[in-house]
Amino acid sequence: MGMATEISVPAKLINGGVAGLVGVTCVFPIDLAKTRLQNQLGKVAYTGMIDCLVKTVRTDGFFGMYRGAAVNLTLVTPEKAIKLAANDFFREKLLEDGSKHNLIREMLAGCGAGVCQAVVTSPMEMLKIQLQDAGRLVGQQHRTCASAASPVRPYTTDSTPKRPSATIIAWELLRTRGVSGLYRGLGATLLRDIPFSIIYFPFFANLNQLGINEATGKAHFFHSFASGCLAGSTAAIAVTPLDVLKTRIQTLKKGVGDEAYNGIIDCARKVWTREGPAAFMKGAGCRALVIAPLFGIAQGVYYLGIGESILTFFFRSS
Repeated sequence: MGMATEISVPAKLINGGVAGLVGVTCVFPIDLAKTRLQNQLGKVAYTGMIDCLVKTVRTDGFFGMYRGAAVNLTLVTPEKAIKLAANDFFREKLLEDGSKHNLIREMLAGCGAGVCQAVVTSPMEMLKIQLQDAGRLVGQQHRTCASAASPVRPYTTDSTPKRPSATIIAWELLRTRGVSGLYRGLGATLLRDIPFSIIYFPFFANLNQLGINEATGKAHFFHSFASGCLAGSTAAIAVTPLDVLKTRIQTLKKGVGDEAYNGIIDCARKVWTREGPAAFMKGAGCRALVIAPLFGIAQGVYYLGIGESILTFFFRSS
């Protein structure tokens, strides 16, 4: 028992990290399409997700769909580990009186997880979005190459290349704006992630509870996977308007006709005025297709106990 207690937190962190790596690898191309669709005005470049992915492969090759994946794969391990472990921590503290079903406390635990993960999520998505959206901007530049004025505003300096690496963007932001540059859009990130976690974690916990095997104390892998998919897609669609605002605010490089935004309220007002209410649901289908398997995989791996197996192997070896 003492050993189990000692390794429980590291095991949760490993589970979250492995789940994040597997999930991101599977769904990243759809996430790229979501970012590009959310950033374009109308249907200038892409008519939908399939059109976006086909054009991306045509112009950048297969690996063009994974532009920005390195940032996610590097930071998704601590991000998912923090999110899942923090939710478990807050649930244990808030439900330590033995009550298994207290919706308000479950929502508070999800809120705490959402706040904690933003420390990693905000800079991760800040860098990822710049890389994902680069293809849309380069395509737009080609379409307007006859114009004398450059249609694309650089990130910070004229020396920044058209498709810079995450390292270059991060360095430029740190050099010119300090740490706050990497955390641009933190408020919008929190505004999205807190409601998402408040919806997702209680919904998942209650769905997963329906499949708990009393003998093992765990749900079957496929039940956890399906519960994660359903809870994830529901929460993802619910917060899509907030995700659109976050994507717009965190996009530093603007193309022809793209708006500059001065905060969340200004962004919401301009999107509503210029594009109408439907614009707030841009990329909703892509987002559901990203989040459903991402969290299905995350919860499936988490409940399989891969972290426990890895730690047991190393403890046994030593």
